[in-house]
Amino acid sequence: MCTFIVFLGACIGLAETKNYATLIVLRCLQSTGSASTIAIGSGVISDITTRAERGGYMGIFQAGLLVPVAVGPVIGGAIAGSLGWKAIFWFLTIYSGAFLCFLIVFLPETLRSIVGNGALKSSNPLVKFPLDIYQKTTKVDWEHILDGQSQRVAKKKIDVLGPLRILISNHAAPIIIFLAVYYAVWQMSITAMSSLFESRYGLSEMQIGLTFIANGVGSMIGTLITGKILDADYRRVKARYEASLDSEQREDTTAATREENFPLEKARLRLVPIFSILQCLSIILFGWTINYSRKVHIAVPIVSTFITGWTAVSTQSLIMTYLVDVFPDRSAAASASLNLARCLFAAGGTSFIMPLINSVGVGVAFTICVAVQLLALVGPLIQWRFAAGWRRKERERDAQRADVKN
Repeated sequence: MCTFIVFLGACIGLAETKNYATLIVLRCLQSTGSASTIAIGSGVISDITTRAERGGYMGIFQAGLLVPVAVGPVIGGAIAGSLGWKAIFWFLTIYSGAFLCFLIVFLPETLRSIVGNGALKSSNPLVKFPLDIYQKTTKVDWEHILDGQSQRVAKKKIDVLGPLRILISNHAAPIIIFLAVYYAVWQMSITAMSSLFESRYGLSEMQIGLTFIANGVGSMIGTLITGKILDADYRRVKARYEASLDSEQREDTTAATREENFPLEKARLRLVPIFSILQCLSIILFGWTINYSRKVHIAVPIVSTFITGWTAVSTQSLIMTYLVDVFPDRSAAASASLNLARCLFAAGGTSFIMPLINSVGVGVAFTICVAVQLLALVGPLIQWRFAAGWRRKERERDAQRADVKN
């Protein structure tokens, strides 16, 4: 709720701003309010789901997170073209204010140190009211759970540097850098679309906004379908893993140990190479068809943006779910580290894509981008080959430290 209040206040200020310096400062404040919701959302999903069902939920979450990035220009173009650019921020003020009211009333607290598994009560009225609604509208026998099955998890200290530690850890760095590169190239293509479609095809502001629909539809379809595929992949890999254990191994190991030894990479990263190659091909198609815009109909690059949006968002859904699984007790920090990396890469990429295009041409510029993407594929390969061993060694070190303390 605090993040929405910050975002809401920034939108009001932006709608009333009268100079460029204030505009920049308030845009930074607006981003501060919106960016943290990504980490919060991932933490909520980690609180309420198991690994077996997390892919589908993360797919829905990613749809809500990334589809607006693609369809926002459509709405923004229509509003700016008819009412002026300040009307965009008044629209965001109304939208965020209405959604804030919805959150206050209906979103229950999920932090297990406060409400356990959702059965415990809280004295905080902002937590108590939506939690009461949730408990009354579900079919769960909360009274039975309250008899002893639900307990609060110990509160953790606030670790400001937690996301940075995850970002530079060998458990996450290879896959995060990979995704940051692919996200940056996706954003670079979106950024370049407006200028390129205007200069090469002579589209108006309204028409340019409509061309973003393909990207948005591709993003929505990709993330929803990929979430279901992730759940199916997890069930399939888990069945094979359980079948590979003999009766003695099942008896000698606990469920928690089997969960720790589960091959996460096989369940979550199997589709990464497929989506990565498809995104590279769609970026190449986008760049070179616009390069020869006099010979190629505009429908071709628009279709390529559909493929790019579909594959880019699908890849992010895979990686986000994987990181939440790897860091179940630090899912918000893992999401924040991923968001930090991809936003930094995207900020740098979008700042130089148009100068690069003006220097070497559209086709060559996006070919360079694809070359960088292909190099970044080393990240998933490292993760697939070494991540399970790294986790096992870290667990052994933690066990040794615990023995020394005891």
